[in-house]
Amino acid sequence: MSSKLTVAVVQLCSRQDVAANLERCAALTAEARARGAELVVLPENAGYIGKLEVKLELAEPLVQGGEQTGPILSSFQRLAREHALHLLVGGTPVKTADPTRFQNTSVLFDPEGRVLAAYRKIHLFDVRVPAGPRFAESERVLPGEELVTASLPKGVVLGLSVCYDLRFPELYRELVTRGANLLAVPAAFTLHTGKDHWLPLLRARAIENLCYVAAAGQHGAHTEVRRSYGKSCIIDPWGAVIAAVSDGDGVAVAPLDLGYLEQVRRELPALQHRRLPLR
Repeated sequence: MSSKLTVAVVQLCSRQDVAANLERCAALTAEARARGAELVVLPENAGYIGKLEVKLELAEPLVQGGEQTGPILSSFQRLAREHALHLLVGGTPVKTADPTRFQNTSVLFDPEGRVLAAYRKIHLFDVRVPAGPRFAESERVLPGEELVTASLPKGVVLGLSVCYDLRFPELYRELVTRGANLLAVPAAFTLHTGKDHWLPLLRARAIENLCYVAAAGQHGAHTEVRRSYGKSCIIDPWGAVIAAVSDGDGVAVAPLDLGYLEQVRRELPALQHRRLPLR
């Protein structure tokens, strides 16, 4: 077995049919595994894209230590077990103590199907897209309050985030300070913003933090008014795109070379030169 962890990002177009979405996730995960992936990153809203009120109805409890009880999370738990891999569910609605609000939660399953980590999306998308839909995530979503990293095999430390978090570089810098050398960015980036901002922001997060980035995005038309940009990719610590999905459903796969990452950090020791906050 290689000393490098092989990572895959999945791109798909989820809609309002949960069963069909889960079936497509299963097929693309199987493809990623067949291509050698040991960690598969699914995009945000992999199980369902649509109205927040419906997401609230679909919200499931997250069982930290055992069998998942909801149909969406249990499906992903089985996928991780079936393929004996780490599976990151990019963002799924999880119940909270408030019956009127859920949390947009990125859940990492280990190869035995256990929950290894769960990150609740901190930055909520409240934006009106010009000549497009209005997004008001905070109306039904409770923001998270904790940063999350997870240790994976072969020396990889994963830093978790979701979609709109990408615009807040301080989150990623803190994840790297906590040891992350791979940043996961599952997303459903809008077409309007994605065409200009998606790749520049992803490359910036990789370059400024000298680490790998795995960005799994939704693509295409989900509803009559909602479209996602796609262009899922894996980026190396120099900011180079080393694997990508262009249009449509697909999978991009790449091994992570931590030796190269350490070399880049030695030759460009910017992380050691930080001076803020000044005291």
